[in-house]
Amino acid sequence: MAVFDSPQEAFGILRPVCVQLTKTQTIENVEHLQTKLHTIGDSALQDLQEYVLFPLRFTLKTPGSKRESLVQCVVECITFVLSTTCIKKQDLLQELFSELCLCLSSPNSQQPAPVSEELKLAVVQGLHTLMHSAYGDIILSLYQPCTLPHLGFAISLLLTLAEQEKSKQIKTSALKCLQVLLLQCDCQDHPKLLDDTEREQLGDLFASFLPGISTALTRIITGDFKQGHMIIISALKVFYKIIGFVMADEQLEKIPKDKKKPSVECRVAELMVHREANWVKNTGSKLATLIEKIVEFVSVHPHWKARMELIELVQDLLLKCRQSLLNSVGHLLKALVGLVNDENADVQSRCNKVLKTFADQRIVVESRALADILSENLHSLATALPRLMSSQDDQGKYSTLLLLLGYLKLLGPKVNFVLNSVAHLHRLSKALIQVLELDVADVKIVEERRWGPDRLAESSSSLSEPPLYKSKSQRKYFRFFTDERIFLLLRQICQTLGFYGDLYLLVDHFTELYNESVIYRKQAAMILNELIVGAAGIEVEVLHEDKSMAGSEELRQVITSILEEYISQKNWYLVTSKEAEGTMKHSHLQAITSDVHTCHLAPLPSSSELSLTVCSMNSNIWQICIQLEGIGCFAHALGREFRLLLMSALYPVLEKAGDKTLLISQVATSTMIDICHACAYDSPRDLINNNADYLVNEISLNLHQMARSPHTPIVLEIMFQNSDASLLPLIEDVIQDVLFSLDQFHDERAASFLSVLHTVLAALARWFPEAKDDKQLQKQNFRKEKYDLHQGSSTLGNGFAFTTPAEEIEQFLLNYLKNKDVADGNVSDSDNEEEQPPPSEAEMNDVCPDVEALLPVQTQIAKDVMERCIHLLSDKDLKTRLKVLDVLELCVTVLQSHENQLLPMIHRVWLPLVHRLTNDDPLAVLRAFKVLCTLGNQCGDFLRNRFSKDILPKLSGSLVTQAPVSAKAGPVYSHTLAFKLQLAVLQGLGSLCKELDLVCSST
Repeated sequence: MAVFDSPQEAFGILRPVCVQLTKTQTIENVEHLQTKLHTIGDSALQDLQEYVLFPLRFTLKTPGSKRESLVQCVVECITFVLSTTCIKKQDLLQELFSELCLCLSSPNSQQPAPVSEELKLAVVQGLHTLMHSAYGDIILSLYQPCTLPHLGFAISLLLTLAEQEKSKQIKTSALKCLQVLLLQCDCQDHPKLLDDTEREQLGDLFASFLPGISTALTRIITGDFKQGHMIIISALKVFYKIIGFVMADEQLEKIPKDKKKPSVECRVAELMVHREANWVKNTGSKLATLIEKIVEFVSVHPHWKARMELIELVQDLLLKCRQSLLNSVGHLLKALVGLVNDENADVQSRCNKVLKTFADQRIVVESRALADILSENLHSLATALPRLMSSQDDQGKYSTLLLLLGYLKLLGPKVNFVLNSVAHLHRLSKALIQVLELDVADVKIVEERRWGPDRLAESSSSLSEPPLYKSKSQRKYFRFFTDERIFLLLRQICQTLGFYGDLYLLVDHFTELYNESVIYRKQAAMILNELIVGAAGIEVEVLHEDKSMAGSEELRQVITSILEEYISQKNWYLVTSKEAEGTMKHSHLQAITSDVHTCHLAPLPSSSELSLTVCSMNSNIWQICIQLEGIGCFAHALGREFRLLLMSALYPVLEKAGDKTLLISQVATSTMIDICHACAYDSPRDLINNNADYLVNEISLNLHQMARSPHTPIVLEIMFQNSDASLLPLIEDVIQDVLFSLDQFHDERAASFLSVLHTVLAALARWFPEAKDDKQLQKQNFRKEKYDLHQGSSTLGNGFAFTTPAEEIEQFLLNYLKNKDVADGNVSDSDNEEEQPPPSEAEMNDVCPDVEALLPVQTQIAKDVMERCIHLLSDKDLKTRLKVLDVLELCVTVLQSHENQLLPMIHRVWLPLVHRLTNDDPLAVLRAFKVLCTLGNQCGDFLRNRFSKDILPKLSGSLVTQAPVSAKAGPVYSHTLAFKLQLAVLQGLGSLCKELDLVCSST
């Protein structure tokens, strides 16, 4: 379709249509005009603007009732013209404004006329377009004292539509039009920039409408959630923009005390407002009530965009109206701090950004009024916190703690004003202690035991991952809440306190609570841990850049004092199981009881009467775990400087890493990983090896005081499980101390020492595996020679040449006779000496003939341990006998390449081993048969005759006796010890006979 840019051409096209519409006001004529308007260029239409608008305005002003569809069509046509042209005459702007408003006016009521929703929407959009079409200063002609009634009518009309209409589109459009009408449009080019005089005049003008606007908008904002978040967002935007304009501190400071008399009629003059001090005070007080309602409602709005707009409201009003809205500052700050940890990441980020803006501009900190209000709010919250924590549900606790965290972040270093008040610090700490009370009723905590090897070495693989502090905390269950978000909030609160607060004051206070009562101990320890994390600035969002973190020396002193409390005798060695209870009684250690809220225990008069419940043991377990987590936190806080505290911390952590309670062992393992990360060790093995000297010294001292240090064998066990052969030279003397202590206390502590020896021998077998390979190769060569000799003798009778030298046959026979004597037990030291080949001349020059060559350290240790096993194999306690058999098997493995030491020891151990195999509990028989298989694998020739004479007949007889029973047994039989023993013998007897070469010897 052609476009007519020339005014003359456009006039020729539009004139007939405009004349026809002037004569006959019908929808068809309006639509015809609008169709023609689409063919006219913008510049031509601008020249013909008034000419085109005349028939449309004439249609609206024609007396008599008109169809709504016609009025709607006319308004839409006017809107189209205004959208492509500018209004350059004040009279035209004012007249169009009035004519559009009259389309919705009701002669007999202040409410909008009962017209269709389509017409209402068209009029609102027309007004919106009209305001944007005003050119330059022309827009200000609407905002004169004389136009106050007309402006008030339009504002009232839009507010009524926004509040009462059901259509969301009409409500939203009315609020956006109201925002434009109040010259607070979001458009970049509208409205024009106002000078100070114009802003002051408009401020006085809008002040007349402020009560009505703010009240109506509050009703809209606090209405039903179902009206939609976009309506609430639009209403919030109009609310804070009009208040920020009228109540701006910058404007109010320039308002003169005396009111100028406006040159308008009396009734209009009465509507004018002079924004003097009393008016500001009264209006600010009334607005505070509205703002409080809005904050309470929108803070919990389900849609995050509504909460986001509330942040904008707070920021705008606090930046512009801090003095005039002094009564509202507390509510505004409450809204801001309540959203600082909102569940929505965008809201949380925006809130923290606003807080940081305030901190950077020092708006709150340097404004004494705001700081006082914030401190007063925090005082009030701290006072009410204990009651709120006991009476609210999880959502209530979460909201309250959000407020607390927000206040702490916003106050920053000023939080010490509150903490220096003994009463408020007491209330705050008691509330935190109360809500952090653990639920220790889970019996699984006590039941779960650590049976397998230590997990510390397995966990070292995680060192390749970056340390994440949050993932280190063991999952806990609390009495007064179940929402995990609450615990995360509590941790952030404590960390923020540690970062901004007086660290010495806080640590002293919570340490006193830690020592004051067992009821507070676990909670106080959790808080102390997080205080240190916060003081070190770990994962704390810094809003006040002028606040520096605690110095390393200060931090180390505080951590040292807390660490001494944690690892003290009364707080570290607690009863965590019935077995541990006996140990505690023996060592005269008093256990720490559980919380009285959970387990009501009477004071225990003496250790001899000590008898703890499951809840009490659970409580002790959790206290140890929290203290272990604290050591991990301290390591993260100090970094490499924590190495200075390793002499105090590492030994106790190793004790707990070997604890039989699974939870304690897991947390201690995690703590070891934390220490490795913090102190820059590659692995737990590296950590132990680099600190082995002091650990060995501590172990050596404690082994001489086993009554006071019953956990010493555990540390030695953990060291061997998580170290390498470089530890052996340091630990040699300690192993001798263990053997000496075993000799002295074998009736009381045999189990502990045997566990250590088992770990030692397992480590030796792991560290020196090459001996096994050499032994196997030697054994294979010997069997091959024996087979070749047998084959040679068989072929001799068939006429084949015998090529074996006579010397080799002679040597073989001599060796066979000696082995036979050894197998029969006819061995002596002189025989062993004769077996040694004569030393060479070089050897005679290097070694003195009277000095026996020293054995390797691992061989001497295995020999000494096997010596003890010989004596303990007949112990009356079954568990001890089982452990001795396990240790004995490892001794044989370590000594396999040293027959001169191994064979005499086997000769001595044979008789008690036979008793275990033939006359003992089935468990012991099963374990002893496993040892026998190992012996047969290592020294078969030596045991051939002994096995054939002492054991094989009894094993065969037992299998024959058991065969009928197993043949008739049902499915339950497979779960019995007799079945397991029978199966083990059947599975191992064939390979054992092969190792002993019984078939070959019988031929």
